Amino acid sequence: MSKKGSSRRHLTSMPSWSLAMVKRSRAGSVDLMAYEDPRLVELYDIDNPDGPDHDFYRSLADEIGASTVVDLGCGTGMLTVTLAREGRTVVGVDPSAAMLAFARARVGGDRVEWLVGDSCAVPDRDFDYAVMTGNVAQHIADPDWLRTLHDLRHAMRSGATLAFETRNAAARAWEGWSSVDRNQRATAHGPLLEWMSAEETSPGTVRIQAHNLFPDSGETVVEEFDLRFRGRKAVEDDLRATGFETLAVYGDWARTPFEDEHRVMVFVARAR
Repeated sequence: MSKKGSSRRHLTSMPSWSLAMVKRSRAGSVDLMAYEDPRLVELYDIDNPDGPDHDFYRSLADEIGASTVVDLGCGTGMLTVTLAREGRTVVGVDPSAAMLAFARARVGGDRVEWLVGDSCAVPDRDFDYAVMTGNVAQHIADPDWLRTLHDLRHAMRSGATLAFETRNAAARAWEGWSSVDRNQRATAHGPLLEWMSAEETSPGTVRIQAHNLFPDSGETVVEEFDLRFRGRKAVEDDLRATGFETLAVYGDWARTPFEDEHRVMVFVARAR
């Protein structure tokens, strides 16, 4: 799951769903949705390229013959636009207006309906297929997590498919995320220094601080948020309580049945 290089790449699709404190050192502090800074939005696809996770979600859409799809927490829409095709309606929903502006401008963006918001913004259209990719589920706190599942179930027809992934807490991946050294990379806006800290503040909750320093301007953007690590049984119980039936839990994108040693849990569920 981790990406090579900068600290941000340890967290696939990290900022598109979380609410972060974005602090500008030269102009006081302002509260923004994460990834509202266009300079960071431009780096998102570089840090989170198309890969086997997207292949999994695309193949599942084809297998079930989905004609209506919603991508909740779609970010820059890299996967979303590839789900769109003739005879299939696709809606992308994300709380970041800046991310959606990027999504609208990308090739194929005109084939998708883009909506700013969280699960409350998902229209009731009897969707065949709903996805939450890039570990979006971990950015949703309780009780918003149950509300999110309820909202999706309300927007989906009976028999529709929900698919998403979340990291396996037993793997304790966050223990390798903190970085003392600053990683430097070139951007269109000059050099960028990045470093990150990750701390388990309570069982199942990890606090992340991602620092982004632009030396040329002296400006620092700090993203701070919590990730939730839910166990398999807890997720299956939540799905059952919100009107879904778990069909499969995989431990990788090749659909290997999940075992405790796997680092990711990929859930496929059916709306009852």
